[in-house]
Amino acid sequence: MSTRTPHRPPATEPVTEPVEATVGGPVVGRLADELWDAVSVADENAAVEVVLGALERGVDPESVLLDVIARVQGKVGEEWAANRIGVAQEHAATAINERAVAALSRHPAALTTPTRGRITVACVDGEWHALPARLLAEVLTLRGWRVDYLGAQVPAPHLIAHLHRTDSDAVALSSSIATRLPTAHAAITACQAVGVPVLVGGAAFGPDGRYAALLDADAWAPDARTAADRLAAGPLPRPRGDHQQLDDLPHLADQEYTLITRNSASLVRGVFTALQDAFPAMRTYSEVQLERTAEDLAYIVEFLATALYLGDEELFAGFIAWTAQILTARGVPASSLPPTLAVLARELKDFPRAIRILERGAEALTPVDHRTAESRS
Repeated sequence: MSTRTPHRPPATEPVTEPVEATVGGPVVGRLADELWDAVSVADENAAVEVVLGALERGVDPESVLLDVIARVQGKVGEEWAANRIGVAQEHAATAINERAVAALSRHPAALTTPTRGRITVACVDGEWHALPARLLAEVLTLRGWRVDYLGAQVPAPHLIAHLHRTDSDAVALSSSIATRLPTAHAAITACQAVGVPVLVGGAAFGPDGRYAALLDADAWAPDARTAADRLAAGPLPRPRGDHQQLDDLPHLADQEYTLITRNSASLVRGVFTALQDAFPAMRTYSEVQLERTAEDLAYIVEFLATALYLGDEELFAGFIAWTAQILTARGVPASSLPPTLAVLARELKDFPRAIRILERGAEALTPVDHRTAESRS
């Protein structure tokens, strides 16, 4: 089990792919390099100067947001995953990018008068990765929408209270971490129940939007530019009366998701205790290492529960493979993952769907272990 790596990925999901083939592509490429040079050394003043200087030279504000700032934020995530920057550096870079966005929004080149309808932009409850949603909010503002940006971690009751006070044409809901998808489902259903359609986006919904469709969102977009284009193309259809309810996913009838979620704390404790026997190296761990191991176990259980909710074994397999890669990049052996999954499977022997998901997770580790063995030969 990991003892030297954060158990959650950072807030670095790129909102859009950079546009290098378009006119100005080389220009924004150089700007992205300059911005990276600034954020990588935590130089906020230099970062803001790059962004405002681009606007002064006539670069389109939307391009600065999506082809420069979002591109650099994506690189922040890549550098963190490769262990070339630490958590503190990642947080500092993200905070500087957020302040660069704020500086851009106040520049005369970015000031607009609303000419369209009203959109509420929010992050799912528990989702602290706010930069993707903030970038979308700024793009929609540039395109003439009146935008209510509610920020990170918005509980569904507060989101609905806001919709009751306003006349939003749609909600744009963002989530970067897949474990927030059950909560996202609740928010989608609640918005639709009061007659407001929901467009969703972010890495949590899958690269092809498969989870957006599963959770019955009214629309999905892979990035901020596409989301803005979709909203500009015409109003989203008002929710139908037969929209899926929160408990309508047929595979949830077995109650495995509910039981594991309700008993997750005791499950983690049981696995932690059993893992000390199955993985003797844990006996030499420090108190801090043991605490981190317990946190990582909790996150594995949370991803397992999410895979059960969605009925998708590949979600868990992808997470386990990603975890192994992150550990390897940090010089931490991924050898603790197979015994962890085996202990979990023993603890959940009466949960057939959970067993299948755990087995698929173990299978996903085989290519990683094979490559690691080859690299050592």
